[in-house]
Amino acid sequence: MTALALYLLLGACVGVMAGLLGIGGGLLLVAALAWLFPHMGVPEAAAMHAALASSLASIVLTAASSARAHHRRGSVLWPTVAWMVPGILIGGWLGSRLAIGLDGRVLRWCVAVYCLIVAVQMLLPKAGGRAERAEAPRGPGYALAGGVIGGLSAIVGIGGGSLTVPLLVWRGVTPVRAVGTSSACGVFIGLGSALGYALQAPAGALALPWSVGFVYLPAALGVAGTSVLFAPLGARIAHAIDGVMLRRVFALFLLGVGVAFAYSALD
Repeated sequence: MTALALYLLLGACVGVMAGLLGIGGGLLLVAALAWLFPHMGVPEAAAMHAALASSLASIVLTAASSARAHHRRGSVLWPTVAWMVPGILIGGWLGSRLAIGLDGRVLRWCVAVYCLIVAVQMLLPKAGGRAERAEAPRGPGYALAGGVIGGLSAIVGIGGGSLTVPLLVWRGVTPVRAVGTSSACGVFIGLGSALGYALQAPAGALALPWSVGFVYLPAALGVAGTSVLFAPLGARIAHAIDGVMLRRVFALFLLGVGVAFAYSALD
C-alpha cells in the first residue's frame, strides 16, 4: 500500500509538471523511479532499465489523455502524426533494444546529459522559427525525424515533447499545435518503447510479480492513474503564473537532476 501511495503521489507531481510546461515530466519520473525501485525489491542492476520502461509505459495513458484534450480543441495535426508514427515506432523499438544492452551506469549518463541539454535549452531565449503555416507539415523527412525522436526517447524514458515541439515550431507550426501534435506522437513513443522493453528483455528481468520484461506494471499504472487527473491542474496553474520564471526554475531543477544522475553514475 505504501508503494502504491508513492506511485500515485509521483504521478500527481508528474501530471502537474507536464501540464505546467509540456516537457520534463518524464525526466522527473525516471529520476524518481530510479531512486525508488531499489528500495522496493527491484534488483539494483535492473533499476535504471525498469525506471525507463515503466516511465514510458505510463506515458501511453498520460499522452493519450493530453492528445484527446488537444484534439477537442483542434490542435493536433494528424497528417503530421501519421507521417511521424512509423519512424517513432521503429525508433522506439530499436532504442529500447539498444538500452537493454547498456549498463545501468551508461544509461544514467545518457539521462544526465539529456537533462543538462534540456535545461540549457529552457534557459536560452527562444529562437524564431519559420513563418507560421496553416497546413500540416508532412513528408518522408518527418518519418526519419520520428525515428530519431523515438530512439532517443526510448533511451532516456521520455515522451519526446522536448524534441518534437521545437522541431515543429521551427517548421512553422504554432506552439499550441506543436504541443498538441507532440502529445499524440507521445502515445506512440510510449507504446513502441514500452513494448520493446517488455518483449525484448531477458527472461526474469525483474523477477517481480506484475512485471512484464522491464516494465513494472504497478508503477506504470499507478503513475498514469494520477498524472492523467492532475495534468489539467498544471495547465490551469501555468496560465496564472509567469511562464518565463517557471521555465528558469524548472531548468535549474533539471540541472540538479542531471548532476545527481552523473554523480550516481560515478559512484
